Amino acid sequence: MSVSGGLHTAFSRMERVGAECLQVFTRNQRQWKAPPLNDKEINLFRLRYRESGRPPVASHASYLINLGTWKEELAEKSVAALAEELDRCHHLSIPWIVIHPGSHGGKGIQKGIERVIRNLDQAFERSGPRNRVGILLETVAGQGTAIGSTFQELSSIINGSSFPSRLGVCVDTCHIFSAGYDISSKKAYEKTKDEIERTIGLEKVRLFHLNDSQKGLGARIDRHEHIGKGRIGLSGFSLLLNDPLWAEHPMILETPKGKEQLEDIENLKVLRSLLK
Repeated sequence: MSVSGGLHTAFSRMERVGAECLQVFTRNQRQWKAPPLNDKEINLFRLRYRESGRPPVASHASYLINLGTWKEELAEKSVAALAEELDRCHHLSIPWIVIHPGSHGGKGIQKGIERVIRNLDQAFERSGPRNRVGILLETVAGQGTAIGSTFQELSSIINGSSFPSRLGVCVDTCHIFSAGYDISSKKAYEKTKDEIERTIGLEKVRLFHLNDSQKGLGARIDRHEHIGKGRIGLSGFSLLLNDPLWAEHPMILETPKGKEQLEDIENLKVLRSLLK
């Protein structure tokens, strides 16, 4: 949700479309320099959080952050920006930050994973011992040299970190489908779920991004589509929504939208029509 007019305004937009959970950017996601939160912002956000019934809330980290980079200046900026995001979420009482693991830039996936682990741990360390905000590694479609298109890669990051209890996974339906994990039929869905259990562990999945995919299975291209209008189709989302395993998991729409949010209303209507 947009935070135009202040972070606290996201709750009103959430309520307007009839949503039950929320994801925000706590600061401009395309700028390195972010002003610190002031007391008014923090208090207004916490107030609206309580008034809204404390729905599940997550922050999405800046798109500029690349924890897999071998460029030391970019790595330092990324660690600093993530540590600042951890601090902001701590003050706002947001429990989770969603982040794309990063890109290895041609150095190879294993070396990239090692860099992600190193930089993640540095960000946790800088945030201080009182900060308990967790980080959710988002599954990615696998474009270019991106890290995190396989469940095994995410598992390697979690298991290699000094802070595994503060790490989890955000499963993006468009991204996993484009990365080659099919969920469009019952047999394929169960196979993908078994793969999650075998590698990451089902308990590490904390959040979903619900997006249909414009591109086909294994295309490795990240193009979100409205629910039921893409290559996953309604059957795949029906399987996910009606699986008792995920009944209490927050699910965030990241589908295309306009200022009036009519698309959000329609996508939520479609998703709820699939519930049995």
